[in-house]
Amino acid sequence: MHVQVRSKDDAVTRDLVNAVLALDPKPREVRWTSLSLCILDAVWSIGARYDMVVVPLVRRFAAGFGVESPTVRADSTLGPDPIPLSALAGLDVGSLVDRTNRQRTSTRGGILKAEAALRHFAVFVEHDVTTLAEAIELLSDSHRLADVDSALRRIPGEGGSGIRRGYLWMLVGNDDLIKPDRMVLRWLRHHGVDVSPEVARGVIATVAESLTATTGKPVTPWEVDHAMWNAGRLLPPTRKLGM
Repeated sequence: MHVQVRSKDDAVTRDLVNAVLALDPKPREVRWTSLSLCILDAVWSIGARYDMVVVPLVRRFAAGFGVESPTVRADSTLGPDPIPLSALAGLDVGSLVDRTNRQRTSTRGGILKAEAALRHFAVFVEHDVTTLAEAIELLSDSHRLADVDSALRRIPGEGGSGIRRGYLWMLVGNDDLIKPDRMVLRWLRHHGVDVSPEVARGVIATVAESLTATTGKPVTPWEVDHAMWNAGRLLPPTRKLGM
């Protein structure tokens, strides 16, 4: 059985709003300083433990380029990109594997995540986007963004729901493009809402809109998604409703 969430006035949505309010969602606190680091985070975070694998991997990569402080406060002024994609032109799959690991985008025949990251680098360079500032600027150009997004969609391991792309744009700076991954879906299922990632995006957007109206302050889909994700990590895996 799938619970259909039709509007913010729906009783299920109101229950979700109250549940998320109890989680006390907070704005983003820190961000990566480089587009290359955002890409590595987005590629490696799918199917990997974030705190134990992804963050150390990205920090290790940054340190290899002499960047000891790869994050800044989210509300701070953006400085020059310390590892622009133009500085990574000499990287091949083998050298990136040496700097990261040999994980694949899928356990069933997926390409190396190192190869997927390099393909991401190439797409951005092809579209003249090599720094985080340029990627943020790209977000405000719907036509260019659509072109880049379409090219990224063709990279193996992307999947039909576009979770990785949504997460990448979120890391770059769009708090409306989110990644309702398995932890978020687990939390929603725990609260009686068994939906696909695509539908979850709409649910989260509706909850964010309702929380903004309820609290009188802006609440972004990122804040809702992140609060659900943190809470979902603490829940045991659940079977889908109706199974």
